[in-house]
Amino acid sequence: MKKTRHTETQIIKILKSQESGQSVTDLCREHGISQATFYNWKSKYGGMDANQLKKMKEMEAELSQFKRMYADLAFENNALKNLIGKKALRPVDKRAAVGYLVKEEHLSIRRACTALSLSISVYYYRFKAKTEDRHIIDELEKLAEAYPTYGFKKMYYLLRSKGYLWNHKRVYRVYVMMSLNIRRKRKRRLPARIKTPHIIPVDCNITWSMDFMQDTLISGKSFRTFNVIDDHNREALMIGIDTSLSARRIVRDLDRLISWRGTPKVVRVDNGPEFTSAVFDSWARKHSIKICFTQPGKPTQNSLIERFNGSYRKEVLDAHLFFELNQVRDQTQTWLWNYNNIRPHKSLGYKTPVNFVKQRSKTRFASLIIDQHLMENTIFESASI
Repeated sequence: MKKTRHTETQIIKILKSQESGQSVTDLCREHGISQATFYNWKSKYGGMDANQLKKMKEMEAELSQFKRMYADLAFENNALKNLIGKKALRPVDKRAAVGYLVKEEHLSIRRACTALSLSISVYYYRFKAKTEDRHIIDELEKLAEAYPTYGFKKMYYLLRSKGYLWNHKRVYRVYVMMSLNIRRKRKRRLPARIKTPHIIPVDCNITWSMDFMQDTLISGKSFRTFNVIDDHNREALMIGIDTSLSARRIVRDLDRLISWRGTPKVVRVDNGPEFTSAVFDSWARKHSIKICFTQPGKPTQNSLIERFNGSYRKEVLDAHLFFELNQVRDQTQTWLWNYNNIRPHKSLGYKTPVNFVKQRSKTRFASLIIDQHLMENTIFESASI
C-alpha cells in the first residue's frame, strides 16, 4: 500500500489554512497536491481539529480493547459455547437448548432454565397455534417492512388491491395488536385565512405543478431536487436531482419530459429565481404554456406539489442516508414507480395515479369540473426581469 506524503495532522492544518482565507489554488501549489486531492481531504476531514482526530484514534483503540474483552468473556462460557450452532432467543429455541444442557452437560432442568433466563412454566408450556390471523400478520409484516411510513388506511387498501377481502375492523385489530400504529403530529389550529381556489383539472396534461427541494449528503454537500407532478391524478412525472439546477437545466429536463408526456396548458410555480427568469419565460412562450405564479408567502396555493414534497421528504430523504448523488437517484426512481403504481392515494379514492386514469371514466367526483375561471379569467402573468 502506498504511503501518503502527508499525515492526518498536516492535512487538518492545510484545511485550516483554507478556512482562514488562503485560496485552494495557492495551497495546492504550495503543498504539491491536486485540487481533487484537496477536496477529498475536505470531505473526509472537514470540520475536524487535532483534538477531535485524537479522540477518534482513542475511540478506535477503546473499541479494539472492548472486542478483545468480549472474546475473552465469550470463551469463558463453556457450557453455552456448545450451543453455538443456534441462537437461543425465542422460547421454542430456549426449550431445545435446555434439553441439550440437561442431556449433554448433565445440568438439572431448573439450573438450565436459570442459565438461559427461561421460566420453568414456559419450559413446560406447549403452544397451541391460532391460525385464523396468521395470514393477516404475515401480510402486514411484509407491508410494514416495505413501507415503514404507511399508516393503516394505506396498508388496508394495499391488501385490498392484492385481492384480500378481510374486514377492515379485523385488519385494524391485528394492526393494533402488532403495535404498528404511527403517531400523528397534530397541527396547531390557525385563524381562518382567505384561500384562493385550486381547481382540479378533469384530464391529464392540463396543469402541472413544479417546485424545488434541498437536502444534504453524509459528507455535508448540498443537492437540490426539481419535482413535477400532474394535478389531475397526482402522478409524479419527474424528479431531477443535482447539486445545481439552473433555469437552463430545468428547461432541458422539461423538454425531455414533454417529448414523451406531451405539453401542458398551464404550469403552477412559485416566485423562485428559476421560474421568474427570462429563460423559463421564453420556454413557456415557445410551447404556448401559461405560467400561474402563486402569491408570495402563500405556498398553500400550490398545495398539491407541497403535499408531494412532504411525502417525498418523509419516505425518501428523511428515511435514508446518502453518500453520493447516484444513491439518491436510484432510491428516488424506485420510490417514484411505487408512488405511481402501488401507493394508494386518499384524494383519489385510495387508487394509484395510474389506475385512477384508467378508471376515470367510471369515477365521478364533484370536484373534477373544469372551471372557466382557470382557463379564461385567471391572470397568468409573466415575471418581469
